[in-house]
Amino acid sequence: MSFTVRRPGPHDAATVAELHLSTWREAYAHLLPADFFSAEYIERRRRMWRGLLDDPPEETTIRIAESGGSIIGLAWAGPGLGVGDEPPPRARQLYALYVAAAHYGTGAGQALLDEALGPGPAMLWVAAQNPRAIAFYRRNGFEFDGVEQTDPIAPSITDARMLR
Repeated sequence: MSFTVRRPGPHDAATVAELHLSTWREAYAHLLPADFFSAEYIERRRRMWRGLLDDPPEETTIRIAESGGSIIGLAWAGPGLGVGDEPPPRARQLYALYVAAAHYGTGAGQALLDEALGPGPAMLWVAAQNPRAIAFYRRNGFEFDGVEQTDPIAPSITDARMLR
């Protein structure tokens, strides 16, 4: 299965938001309350992507993967963020990397990671309950540093920080 990676534009915002929502359902539905994907949550996600793609913040990299005319994955990276008053342990952070389950194993996730972050030092947060993602990040040189926090959007998910 072939795919291409490109920079998204404002016209992609609705489709990127829908992919973000569908990949969250695929990965985390079993960890979230039944009413998690409320109309309000869905609209907030749509507004977020419209804002990001209408006027991307400096130092932010957003890429999407497409196959057969459909967006199948997204990656979003930018400056590292610390916890509380702590400075970030890395200058770059992967904020999001999602690929539709039907496209797992195609190389789209790897291509998106490479485009968004490159090979250098970086950090990310991963759901501690997502062994597939953890294995992927470990193959890419990331290791846990022992810092965990409750996901502010989904309190039933524990986020664990990984560094390389």
